[in-house]
Amino acid sequence: MMNQQVISYPKDGPPTVIPNEWQVWDGQSDEGAPLNTSNLPHGRSKVLVPFDWWRIHNPAHHQNTDVRERANKGEIGVWFAADEDILKHSAIIEAGKKLWPVVGAHFPIFRDGRSFSTAALLRDRFSWEKQIRAIGDVLIDQLLQGARVGFDAFELRPDQNLDVALKQFDLFSVTTQNSWRAKRSLLEA
Repeated sequence: MMNQQVISYPKDGPPTVIPNEWQVWDGQSDEGAPLNTSNLPHGRSKVLVPFDWWRIHNPAHHQNTDVRERANKGEIGVWFAADEDILKHSAIIEAGKKLWPVVGAHFPIFRDGRSFSTAALLRDRFSWEKQIRAIGDVLIDQLLQGARVGFDAFELRPDQNLDVALKQFDLFSVTTQNSWRAKRSLLEA
């Protein structure tokens, strides 16, 4: 089920709730068989496909016109599984920087923090400047940490309250560590 709204928190702007234009696709068809490029989900939503699927069906070497056209129009992004070794696929990610308007990092369960590292690596090592979205089992408790390491959009678990979530970003006025967003606060003696 697709969340109708997400929290957008751009680097130089306030957090806001925006409509969700992106459908996160799990890489399977309705029957449970792997989906091929000829029946990639269509509809009103843009699609985040699993990185592993993209790697296999990369439009740069695939002949499927529909996928290639949708990718060129910015209607396809990718999401990384928590156990994905993104450094191993740096050439694909570098090429994807020209095509993917959004990438996601999946939290399979809230207590699995490996996707924080994915966001940090994308920002630091790949100089990713476009949206990085937290998807999956994303809770309000993860927003501040996510915003610090590089996430700028959050698709929260459906039982999470968006109004309460927005207030999380104002909990602290001082930061003691540098982050993707800013340098640490300087405290006057």
